[in-house]
Amino acid sequence: MKRKYLLIAVVLLFTACSKKDDVAAPQPQPRLVEALPATITSDMILDANKDYTLTGQVIVKNNASLTIPAGVTVFVTKSEDVATKGLLLVTQGSKLFVNGTIDQPVVFTSAATTKAPGDWGGVVIMGKAPTNVVSGNAVGLAVSDDTKYGGADPMDNSGSIKYLRVEYAGGINPAAEEEWNIDQVSGFSLASVGSGTTIDHVMVSHSRDDGFQFVGGTVNATHLIAFNNGDDDFDFDHGYTGKMQYLVSYRTQLNSTHALRANALETYNDKWPTTNIPYTRPVISNMTIIGPQGVESTPTNLNQAVYLRKGTRIAMENSIIAEYPKGGLMVCPKTRIPLIQNTGSIFRNNLVQSDSLSKSFSFDRGWDPAGFYGVLADPELKDYAVNSVNQNQLIETSAELNLAAMYSTNGPDLTPVAGSPALTGAKFTDSDFTTFFNVVPFRGAIGTVNWAAASKWAVWKY
Repeated sequence: MKRKYLLIAVVLLFTACSKKDDVAAPQPQPRLVEALPATITSDMILDANKDYTLTGQVIVKNNASLTIPAGVTVFVTKSEDVATKGLLLVTQGSKLFVNGTIDQPVVFTSAATTKAPGDWGGVVIMGKAPTNVVSGNAVGLAVSDDTKYGGADPMDNSGSIKYLRVEYAGGINPAAEEEWNIDQVSGFSLASVGSGTTIDHVMVSHSRDDGFQFVGGTVNATHLIAFNNGDDDFDFDHGYTGKMQYLVSYRTQLNSTHALRANALETYNDKWPTTNIPYTRPVISNMTIIGPQGVESTPTNLNQAVYLRKGTRIAMENSIIAEYPKGGLMVCPKTRIPLIQNTGSIFRNNLVQSDSLSKSFSFDRGWDPAGFYGVLADPELKDYAVNSVNQNQLIETSAELNLAAMYSTNGPDLTPVAGSPALTGAKFTDSDFTTFFNVVPFRGAIGTVNWAAASKWAVWKY
């Protein structure tokens, strides 16, 4: 009997150790979450194995640097009170290093269970590069040395930011904000940031107000995405003169009624406007601007794809504009002449489409005698745009662009496919475009490699 029992025990032992048994896989441990201090006055490197919470204003000052490793998420506490909205503020002389990757981006997002545009303020960086108002303070924040921007160093360095996503910001700005003043900080705001700073692969989505805001400065940037923001996707003010390549402005809707007029790209020199220099003059190649699909049956405050206003200049080439309800390119009395007479502005080699074909090139005459905005079709501007020198191409319907999937529930694929006029036609011979830019044959932000495809960094959450 003892031998029988011993044999049974051995069998049971080997059966229990059989590889066929299900073994529970180890469960991933939840990441530890730590609160950021309100003030950072010495160099600080966040822990790559932790996430962080941000409450109120977190200020990096005293020439300190804040380094955020790949994969870190910063959850910003929601506040209904503008005075206590969450904000990361990097002061003059201090630096922000965001070391994200496409698979492990750094993310700033709302901590709310149900996230909404405007839950918090934004990421704001102050620099010492030139602006046409000499110096100023970040609009919407308390006036102090911490919010000061401006200087005389075009090479000023505020750090390096790669693979960053900013979500549900834009909460500082009031509704129907006065159009004649510079916008208050929102989304990703850079004031007087210099060209010593690296900006590459940044996505701003669901901001209640502007997505990207550049106030003065000379910083250059590549691979930027603005997605379903409430006001202007890209806003350039007070003497910004940097260069940018590979930009996407994409909307499936106007997800905020905050703005009086929301544009994909807007430029602004100063309020009056004066002849203060440097003029706001972004130099842009390979941008794709896409508005909501189809003609809006109900008018919204979504406006122009590109609006040049308040005495600004621009150099924009090799880009795509489509599906904006009230026009593709609009000028005003102070920006029309520098463009048409080639005295500071360039608009060449672009593909332009609008819901309103007649207003693809338009003129904003301001307030008419009846007290309403007067936006008119501008035949002379159209003739200028499509002449043999500028070679812009007027596209009647967005389908003619032949992009792979302009609208998709999984995010757009803006890659040009066979037969697309965007596959060729780019030129980089004008003097503004002979340095910094990659020379590519295609027009628009995407070529044969779709760097804006859905990923852990580029998240197209509708």
